[in-house]
Amino acid sequence: MQPQENTGHPRRWIILGVLVVSLLVVVLDNTVLNVALRTLADPVHGLGASQGELEWSINSYTLVFAGLLFTAGVLGDRYGRKRFLTIGLALFGLASLLSAYAQSADQLIWARALMGVGGAAIMPVTLSIISNVFDPRERGKAIAIWSGSVGIAIAIGPILGGLLLENFWWGSVFLINVPVVAAGLVLVTMLVPESRDPKPGRIDVIGVLLSVVGLVALSYGIIDGGEHGFGRPVVWASIVGGLAVLGAFIAYERRVEFPSLDVRLFKVPRFAAPVALIGLVFFAALGVFFFSAFYLQLVRGYSPLETGLLLLPFAVAQMAFAPRSAAMVKKYGGKAVSTVGLVLTAVGMSGFIFLGVDTPVWVILALFFIQGVGMANLMPPAMESIMSSLPREKAGVGSAVANTVRQVGGALGVAVLGSVLASVYRGEVDSAAATLPAPARDAVEESISGAYGVADRLGPAGGGVIDAANNAFVTAMHWTAGIGTLVTAFGVLMVLKWMPGKAAAHQVEPTPATAPELAEVS
Repeated sequence: MQPQENTGHPRRWIILGVLVVSLLVVVLDNTVLNVALRTLADPVHGLGASQGELEWSINSYTLVFAGLLFTAGVLGDRYGRKRFLTIGLALFGLASLLSAYAQSADQLIWARALMGVGGAAIMPVTLSIISNVFDPRERGKAIAIWSGSVGIAIAIGPILGGLLLENFWWGSVFLINVPVVAAGLVLVTMLVPESRDPKPGRIDVIGVLLSVVGLVALSYGIIDGGEHGFGRPVVWASIVGGLAVLGAFIAYERRVEFPSLDVRLFKVPRFAAPVALIGLVFFAALGVFFFSAFYLQLVRGYSPLETGLLLLPFAVAQMAFAPRSAAMVKKYGGKAVSTVGLVLTAVGMSGFIFLGVDTPVWVILALFFIQGVGMANLMPPAMESIMSSLPREKAGVGSAVANTVRQVGGALGVAVLGSVLASVYRGEVDSAAATLPAPARDAVEESISGAYGVADRLGPAGGGVIDAANNAFVTAMHWTAGIGTLVTAFGVLMVLKWMPGKAAAHQVEPTPATAPELAEVS
């Protein structure tokens, strides 16, 4: 019989609410940005950002966030989690203010990178604080609520972004963060207790620098190649150099005493398979979401608010099915639930292969809903498999790895699939743009947003340019959706081979053969 005394903090549920708000502002930012992409590409009402600059406005945040996640967690444990949460919120608020008043796409990209620093400081310490203030009997429920708040951000992000863009200038989608952060700072100061690790490990400075440099170089090469072509030496130098640096990072992490990412964890199939699965799914999903905003707002002509409402079925599916996924895992096992989730996700993505310029809107809504249901049934079994493969005291390691891989997978998804989209679009629209003057031809070939800008200046004669750009973009979208579907389908094979079934899913400790390998993980 469990003892009745609860060892948690007396204000633990209020503290959880404060932490959820802190997490919401981080997740909300990217979902709000998705519906603002068309506006940012507009040279009159936005910044005139190119396709590559739009991708970097997303990836500068995501790559910095992912690269610093482990370091932020170590620093928070060493110097105080409440202190680091406060610093992260302050940086995030300042960077949001700078983003709102950016005068160029380059300024926005750098401000977004600073937001990534703040976001990296916020996310890992929120989980550490939850573990510190909650009794072990309530900790699982608290972490589930923390995870479920992501679904809330996905739900309100596009709608909030659409409402702001309908009534205010594009910078409002960033400025809205400032009062939320200010309220969060006050609440954290008043309510959250300070805590720190009495025996923190050393900071892996070299490992962190290698991971950031490698990821940025790789992503830069992919984005630049997609925007300007892959035939230039600088593109392949960046891609190959990035891969080489990441290879050096892996080699270094295998030898260092206090690694930021202990690569030996990936020798455990029940850990490695779901981590890879999370990376693959977010690679495909965020790449699809990137082009869907342009399809809805340009090809279909929906406003930012209407686009947000069209994305709502995905968010509703997440909110409705994600809380029930854990019960499904207990009943049927992680392998079965993950397989069904991946199949539904692949079906939702594959539907984009058949969309045209005049597909009924209910088909789009159904595809977003199916994809949402599928992804809602992926994270809980994946996280359960990750956590069950580690000793309980190493649960933070599993969470940090999963979050980092999710962010990196999403960033590379936008980079790779965005590059495929740009390359196919350019090839398809080339013949239609050949008769235009050089400046107009370059704008049409650069992106569909540029084509719409040229068409506006041509007046009635611009109708042919719009038709050619729409058809080229839809063809490029089909190719991109096909690749995303194949990546997701590959995840099904991984699940069937390596994910634990119903019996294995209930093991909460690693096998004796695995435990010694993980004993030194820090």
